[in-house]
Amino acid sequence: MNIFRLTGDLSHLAAIIILLLKIWKSRSCAGISGKSQILFAIVFTARYLDLLTSFISVYNTSMKVIYIGCAYATVYLIYAKFRATYDGNHDSFRVEFLVVPVGGLAVLINHTFSPLEILWTFSIYLESVAILPQLFMISKTGEAETITTHYLFCLGMYRTLYLFNWVWRFYFEGFFDMIAIVAGLVQTVLYCDFFYLYVTKVLKGKKLSLPA
Repeated sequence: MNIFRLTGDLSHLAAIIILLLKIWKSRSCAGISGKSQILFAIVFTARYLDLLTSFISVYNTSMKVIYIGCAYATVYLIYAKFRATYDGNHDSFRVEFLVVPVGGLAVLINHTFSPLEILWTFSIYLESVAILPQLFMISKTGEAETITTHYLFCLGMYRTLYLFNWVWRFYFEGFFDMIAIVAGLVQTVLYCDFFYLYVTKVLKGKKLSLPA
């Protein structure tokens, strides 16, 4: 494991913890897209089904279990425990416009035509666009709480660090995965505008807003 993958994993974990703490401490899921969180839960479920078939390391297994558990815990908090604070009116992105196309793409373009491989590929494609409902929600409301922007920043950093991880693995291990790299690039591009606003507004103590 290289430093980029490790810091990427830690950034990803930090994002998840920030979101859970935000919801739990405020007793509210206001400003959080439940649809994005459902998509992330689907991503982790589809990607980590290999937990049932293979073992790589204690670290690998632990992180997979944590990601899955936290994803479903977040969905539970949004749609059950703190449902009264969930803003479903603004969380109106049509997720079927994401799930159906990436599902079809996963069947058509994958490394091996097998159930687990297709589900893994589906998870990679879906993760690249799973944040769109959250960004769309911020655009509709016109702003985001600072803690929510920290969550999004950590997610964006995780994806960016993983791009460096792919570069490292290509040069030092000869490993190259076009599907993961292209999906990662798409996901990073989606965060570019947010990164700019985060640096120019949030880090200067201002509230973040996206163009409506």
